[in-house]
Amino acid sequence: MHLEPAWLTDGLESLEQRHLIRPRRLVEPLGDGRSRIDGRDMVDFSANDYLGLARDSRLAEAAAGVPAGAGASPLVSGRSPQYCQLEQDVAAFENTPAAVLFPSGFAANLGTVAALVTRDDVIFSDKDNHASLIDGCRLSGARVQIYQRDRLDQLADHLALAATAPRRLIVTDGLFSMDGVLAPLDTLCDLADTHDAMVLVDEAHATGTLGQSGRGASELLGVEERVTLRIGTLSKAAGAAGGFAVGTTAFIDHLWHHARPQVFSTALPPATCAAASTGLQLITDEPERRHHLAALADSFRGHLSRLGLPVPSGPGAIIPVLLADASTAVEASVALSDHGFFVPAIRPPTVSQGTARLRVSLSALHSQQDIDQLADAIASVIPMEARTRV
Repeated sequence: MHLEPAWLTDGLESLEQRHLIRPRRLVEPLGDGRSRIDGRDMVDFSANDYLGLARDSRLAEAAAGVPAGAGASPLVSGRSPQYCQLEQDVAAFENTPAAVLFPSGFAANLGTVAALVTRDDVIFSDKDNHASLIDGCRLSGARVQIYQRDRLDQLADHLALAATAPRRLIVTDGLFSMDGVLAPLDTLCDLADTHDAMVLVDEAHATGTLGQSGRGASELLGVEERVTLRIGTLSKAAGAAGGFAVGTTAFIDHLWHHARPQVFSTALPPATCAAASTGLQLITDEPERRHHLAALADSFRGHLSRLGLPVPSGPGAIIPVLLADASTAVEASVALSDHGFFVPAIRPPTVSQGTARLRVSLSALHSQQDIDQLADAIASVIPMEARTRV
């Protein structure tokens, strides 16, 4: 066995000293929003299973007896019947002409961004975008201009300066995964119209939870027809796995031929596709899950605010509690575990330096009592001087 180089051991020691080590936990779901985590039973506020479908027996039944593997890329060996059905189901759910599937939501963002632009083009990316969008921007080779969504006057200036570029692409999360706030999609679409730019929206954390039909932030804000491409995941509210892009037939055909994570990855397994189709159907058939989640989120934000904790305003199931530093966030997370709640500490590089936080992720499986008790516990474990104003 080779000796471990100094850079490796020094790097791990540095993570430890900065409270940035991520433990490998064993998680066993128990139902009703609870999990056994490393042998301890806790109310779980860590997962993105927003509608409680990931452990729903109906998804498991849909996948039962269906092949577990796909064998090769869909461009090489073709698509299974379940794969074809899921493409149709995604397009129908999203009310778009066509859809293309990816192995994951990360792959969908990575491949779609890189397939839309080249080194001669310009991308405009929100500073808080998910890592998959950031990596897609890098992979494309295009010039990347970072913008702040509270300074869209600067974005307008940068779009005007890029008028000679063959293509201009604005990329943004619809609902930001660490802040729980919406992107200003209406204004972004206005700017895109003015400057002949494309708009790509990652709806990963909004699919199934926002909008009248659960299609996400674009539906909620009434801009679906103005967005060029929407990206979604089947691993969060839909309870399965995989990612997708939806748009016009021409755009989807382009991605089919040019999005490398889709072209060169083994297709989604038939069993996964069957489960995902069932998850999408349940989102449509059981809107009460979405309504209950929204009511919990509103109640939880209000409870935290009454206790003097700063909470960003937003409509989704992600509620961050900003703290002073990584060590404070880790200590608060450990203290909450002692109260019977699992709330992960989010630290750099997932978020910017100085913005470590607790990230509460609500599920339709949680009860009003669960969130009330969690709010009181958070207030009890976070000293006043450690709280950060939003």
